[in-house]
Amino acid sequence: MNDQQLLRYSRHILLDAIGIEGQERLLAAHALVIGAGGLGSPAAFYLASAGVGHITLADHDTVDLTNLQRQILHTTERIGQPKVESGRRALAGINPDVEVTALVERLEGARLQDVVASADVVLDCSDNFATRHAVNAACVAAGVTLVSGAAIRFDGQVAVFDSTRADAPCYACLFPPGQEFEEVQCATMGVFAPLVGIIGTMQAAEALKLLCGVGETLAGRLLLLDAMAMEWTSIRIARNPECGVCGGVHRHA
Repeated sequence: MNDQQLLRYSRHILLDAIGIEGQERLLAAHALVIGAGGLGSPAAFYLASAGVGHITLADHDTVDLTNLQRQILHTTERIGQPKVESGRRALAGINPDVEVTALVERLEGARLQDVVASADVVLDCSDNFATRHAVNAACVAAGVTLVSGAAIRFDGQVAVFDSTRADAPCYACLFPPGQEFEEVQCATMGVFAPLVGIIGTMQAAEALKLLCGVGETLAGRLLLLDAMAMEWTSIRIARNPECGVCGGVHRHA
């Protein structure tokens, strides 16, 4: 690290659990953020400010006026622009040393697998089950840890699915692809603006801990937030040995 970086990241370096070694790990890391909306905005902001050296933002959507109530990466002047390009500009403003790759596309199939495999950690900040299941399957196949978040109305959840641990469940262990779940989106149900900030920031915190190799992650746990009562609930999640996604996959040591 140069002198400017030592100053920029000094409050991290002062933490014994992180120090210079942990900060250098962040500078060398690559994080993939899928979704540059309500969750992806605070997640990407904190990854960039913390010094994650390479951040890839993937989102096929453009900035809309209705986004600005909660999607803090974007501004009124950028309405109509691709969200990832707006996000790239915002992240460059807070930390120009971070390399930001903006993918204006919906990642699918082999393309999704390739992009996931290039990352050290994946943050799923999408808003639908189809994308979450596809991202989870790609993470399991590549042995990349997934940090998953969701928020609707006043309810949020966050979890870590660590494909490097033989005992850890994947997203499909919790929400089997074959089961029917109610698909609710904020476009029709609404969402409390600060809720996405809370959940997205927690996704960033879990990703940074994983990249630094510090603390205990949420692997094997699901955190639920009732923002109306401001109460957290922690639920243990067991790995399903019969899971159609991770059940027969060799876990990386």
